[in-house]
This record gives sequence, structure tokens and C-alpha cells, in this order.
Amino acid sequence: MITWHNGTVPSHQEEEESADEYQRSECVLGYIPVIYYSILLCVGVPVNILTLVALSRLAARTQKALYVYLLALTGSDILSQLFIIFVGFLLETAVFHRDVPVVLLRSVSALEFAANHASIWATVPLTVDRYVALCHPLLHRQISYPARARRIITVVLTLALASGVPFFWWSDVWRVSSPPNTLDSTLIWVHVTIIYFLPCSIFLVLNSLIILRLRRRQHQQRRQEDSRQQRASAGRLGKTTAMLLAITSVFTVLWAPRTAVVIYHLYVSSVHRDWSVHLAYDLANMLAMLNTAVNFFLYCFVSKPFRGAVRDVLLLKGAPLHPPRSFHHRHVSANTSNSSLSSNAKRSHRDATPLSALSADITA
Repeated sequence: MITWHNGTVPSHQEEEESADEYQRSECVLGYIPVIYYSILLCVGVPVNILTLVALSRLAARTQKALYVYLLALTGSDILSQLFIIFVGFLLETAVFHRDVPVVLLRSVSALEFAANHASIWATVPLTVDRYVALCHPLLHRQISYPARARRIITVVLTLALASGVPFFWWSDVWRVSSPPNTLDSTLIWVHVTIIYFLPCSIFLVLNSLIILRLRRRQHQQRRQEDSRQQRASAGRLGKTTAMLLAITSVFTVLWAPRTAVVIYHLYVSSVHRDWSVHLAYDLANMLAMLNTAVNFFLYCFVSKPFRGAVRDVLLLKGAPLHPPRSFHHRHVSANTSNSSLSSNAKRSHRDATPLSALSADITA
């Protein structure tokens, strides 16, 4: 990510290193990374801003915690694109190179890691929310609401910001000729644990439980006839779960090469000394940063409400905060109000209706 001299190596030792030492492990891709990151930035930032606006409309319209988590994920992706791609890869590497003060570079590095951690960990409460919705629906109706989701996201973002502070001392894996020392090894393992191993373990466990729950539910539905409303609700639930599985799967695939290359650099061959490792590290970074721009297309592929919200934004159509109630819903409400004056038998029949509706809602 960030390129600077290793702060753990004294400056007089760096000056004594030969010129041939610094010429090893040249970047064989040339200007390809600069072109790639420029395109990714020009496409990714507008797309994520469009996603942010569309999700904001859906969150205001539906009042669901799901869209609060997706908003946090999209905002973190935008921060990652600005700090890592724009500042880290483009401005610092292609424009400023090494003329920027080391303190400024390291401060930006801490912000890069904080934004990166926030982008990954914003998906964790979303995964937990989907797991609770499927496996504990009654509990989900009690604890899942936008205000609570915003508090959870605030805690996650605060912890992500704090987790970026130790990476102020992250060294330059591209240009440092000396092997990684104890501090470098510790930071590398903390990084791959926070960014990959720990969240992927959570995704693997919860997604496995979600898939098992869905298969069990499908098996039960084959044995008994369900109402059309229940099947439609299950379809909506399946699409939401499919969106979650797509987000976590894409992250796992795109970040796996970078994690492997970082560990390889630590124990086998240095990025500075081996041009093939340098090439692998550059390509792995390019794949990892692609993760910040693909969620929009996943949402469009899976979610019909999201496609409608995007269409309204592009066509400059205003959307009501709360959709109008249908004539059938108003008619049912009026009948329910009038039935409050009826006999006890009718009152008990009226009380049974919300229970069935609640059962269908829980299934959704």
C-alpha cells in the first residue's frame, strides 16, 4: 500500500546500501497499475455514490436495519478508494513518490488500514443480522431496527479506526532490502488476521448455518403445502441471503491472493528481492481493490428494489419516504376498527388474524 523507508532501519544504514540493492525487484507492470487504479477510481467512486443515494432512499422508505449495514459498507468502500487508491497508489506512488514527509506518509497509512478494516468489518454485523433473521426470527423482530444498527455500525467504525493506529509503523515491503523484523512480522500477522482470517472465519460459520437452515426449510416446504404469500416471502428472504453470500464470497476470493503473498513475503522471499513476488503482490493488490467497486453490480443483479431505486435516482425521480397504503389495506383496517364493537366471538376471530399475519411475516 504505502511506500516509504522502513522506520526500524537507521538512516545511515540505508545510505550505505548500494545502488544495485535498490534496483532489484523492479515493477515489471510499468504504468499498468496507474492506469488500472485510475479507471477503478473513476468508475468505483461514482458507482458507490450512486449506491449510497439509492440505499439511503431504501433505508428511509423501508426502515430496515439491512440497508443501514449496506450504507456503512458502501461508505467504507468509498473511504478505501479515496485513501488507498487515490492517495496511496496514485498520488503518493505516481505523483509525489518519496518527496512526502515520512510522518505524513505513515499517517495516511494508518488511515488506509482503518478504512480497509471498516470496509471488511461492516459486513460482519450484516452477516450476523441475516443469521438471526433466519435462525431466530422472533428475536430478530425485537433487536433488529435502524437505530440499533446505527449504534452497532458506530462501534464497528470506531474500532476500525483504532485498529489502524498500530499500522503507523507499517514498513515499505516494496523497497526495504532487510528481512522483516519482529515488529514487521507482528504487524503483518495482525493485518492478515483482522482483514482476512477472522472475518472469513465468521463468514464461514454463519453462512454455513444459514445455508443449512435454508435447506432444512426447503425440505420442510416440500412436505407440506405453503400459502402463496409464504412462498413469496421465502423468495424475498432468499434474495437477501443470496446478496449476503455474494458479498462475502467475492471478498474471500479477491482478498485471498494478497493474504497469501504477504505471508510468502514474510517467510519465503522478500518483495524487494524477488521480482516475481513483487509482481504477485502488485496483482494481488489490484484484485483486492476491485472488491471496493463490485458490490453495486451484485446489488443490481440480486435486488429488484435496489434496481428500482437506482432507476429513480438516474431519472431524477423523487421517492416517497413511506409508500402509500393500498385500498385493500385501508379496507382491512376499517373493518378491523369496526369489528371492535362486535361480540366476544367476533373479537376472538379478529385477534386470530394478526397471529397468522405475524406467522407469515416471521417466515419472511
